[in-house]
Amino acid sequence: MSQIHKKFTDNQVKRLLDRYLKKEIERKYIQEILGIKRRRFFELLKKYKEDPDDFSVQYERKQSKRIPKEIEDIILDELAVEKQIIESQETPVKCYNYSYIKDLLENKYDQKISLPTIINRAKENGYYLKKRAKRSVHDREVLTNFAGELIQHDSSHHLWAPAAKEKWYLITSLDDYSRLLLYASLVRKETSWTHIEALQSLMFRYGLPYTFYVDSHSIFRFVQGRDSNWRKHHKITDEASPQWKQVLDDCNVKVIYALSPQAKGKIERPYQWLQDRLVRTCVRENVTDIKQAQLILKQELNRYNYRQVHSTTKEVPYYRFKNALQKKKSLFRPFEVISPFKSAKDIFCLRINRIADSYRRISINNLKLKVNKVNPRDEVTLKFHPLKNGICEVRFWVKNILVDIQNIKKSDLRGVHF
Repeated sequence: MSQIHKKFTDNQVKRLLDRYLKKEIERKYIQEILGIKRRRFFELLKKYKEDPDDFSVQYERKQSKRIPKEIEDIILDELAVEKQIIESQETPVKCYNYSYIKDLLENKYDQKISLPTIINRAKENGYYLKKRAKRSVHDREVLTNFAGELIQHDSSHHLWAPAAKEKWYLITSLDDYSRLLLYASLVRKETSWTHIEALQSLMFRYGLPYTFYVDSHSIFRFVQGRDSNWRKHHKITDEASPQWKQVLDDCNVKVIYALSPQAKGKIERPYQWLQDRLVRTCVRENVTDIKQAQLILKQELNRYNYRQVHSTTKEVPYYRFKNALQKKKSLFRPFEVISPFKSAKDIFCLRINRIADSYRRISINNLKLKVNKVNPRDEVTLKFHPLKNGICEVRFWVKNILVDIQNIKKSDLRGVHF
């Protein structure tokens, strides 16, 4: 069951329901955004229509019910039996059946235990098998009906200015419906942080889109085999969440991956016009510095967005985008910092986890940091947000609580790739 109160504020849900009532957004999109089924959607809609002013998806648990130890032991015993069955070569059973254990507890032991509770105990004690990733053919055309429904995000590594004798990365984000380029920047080095900066710039200006469409680059997606060997672990694809993907998860924005060369071609073609003009202009102006090239990129971006009639839509991207907003044909949502986050810096950041030592210190390579309000053996999440002048703000979180903030020189944070 989707826990909406943990992912969305009351105002965010109200806005979506209000736009549904005004026939601005179809029900299926709201269900996808909120992660709920049809029945739950109409329950929320009824509640909102009855009392819009006091509508809320928040709730407080009245009391914490802990399972008696004897029932815990029964659950573990039954899970152990399940494991023996699965490991036996004589049976065709290859996965756990937690619903069966739930029924067994109710019928045999007269104990009503929720299915999520049983699954949690199974995961905590090693009685859990990862689902096999389903293979699917991906060869489809991208079609959208709303601004913000799908943002094509990509990077290209080329010699944009031959006179510079240095290749740079062009990072771009494009709204599929209007073909408006929402972000474009040249960088010398492509890192997770450069792509997180792109997300921050786009979301601060336009809001949260419905989905991002990217390739399977390691910055965007963990792929088993390709990304696991050098880390010496064996996680399956998408089990590990890259830094860029964690930002989107915190913003409740979906990601779609291009799974074939044909699909990859579709995401790259809209950028060819801009790329071609950028190279030609850099050659003619004998550009040797990335800052010069960035100014040219800005000029060409302005031309593309505000003056160029797109060959597919037959409209200028900016005006097609503007008309979509005016007609409420948009799936962009306002960006808001929601609990437990205290600042946008807690979302748009790089993250690592560390265990505090007996002196309440955290180690980053050879750098040791004393952290306030941390106990020995606490697992601490460090969130790095670069500031100006070579300084990085490091925000320390323990169990969803911000316990400390420190400013550290980026040069001292070896191993953190900005």
